[in-house]
Amino acid sequence: MDTPTPTPAARRFDLVMFDLDGTLVATAPEIADAVNDTLRRFALPPVGEAQATLWIGHGSHRLLAQAVASASGTDVAVVRAAPTWALIAEAFDTFYRQRCGTRSAPYPQVRQTLDALLSQGVKLAVVTNKEHRHAQTVLAAHHLDGLFDLVLGGDTAPAPKPDPGGILHCLDVFGVRPARALFVGDSSIDVAAARNARVPVWALSYGYNGGQPIHASRPERVIDGLAALLEPGADANRITREPP
Repeated sequence: MDTPTPTPAARRFDLVMFDLDGTLVATAPEIADAVNDTLRRFALPPVGEAQATLWIGHGSHRLLAQAVASASGTDVAVVRAAPTWALIAEAFDTFYRQRCGTRSAPYPQVRQTLDALLSQGVKLAVVTNKEHRHAQTVLAAHHLDGLFDLVLGGDTAPAPKPDPGGILHCLDVFGVRPARALFVGDSSIDVAAARNARVPVWALSYGYNGGQPIHASRPERVIDGLAALLEPGADANRITREPP
């Protein structure tokens, strides 16, 4: 009897969704550059790259508001309510478009892993809190934009993470059950969003998690790189690396 051809059901996942900043691409240096370009435009002192990195996760404009609040000695609510906020945000958008790709890079094995998953027929999506236009610019700068079936930003998803709306939307678009999907991120925000959607979640040991250890969020797995997605026989529903 002939050996049957493997069916799509033999795949480990039918859909893999990814965060962007700190998961697929190391973007912190150029985000900090664009923030400081903006602060200088409005005669405010710059913030350190390390501090800007701690603010990554809730979208570019929230990060910008935190930077402006810190530099001006006020709070985020005051910054966003000020009549100058629209001008500040517009300036940042311009500077960030100019900076994208200048000091960022995909993490090791990202392209190879994505290509391998696509060759298996896996659907790929990005669900990020970064504004959609900025997400597309970052992906295009690193020639990753053509690899994803869907890209959702914090302003185009039903709601930003940790709300599960973006993940649930992906499940609906591709007709995939939660158990056949996986979310891959780098922060407690990503873990919470996946949990809220009842989707297994793996977290990278690198990335941007506000300076906190990712193990504390208890993802199903903590991995050191995306190539772990291609390891045969790995279980999506157990932690395989505990903190030292």
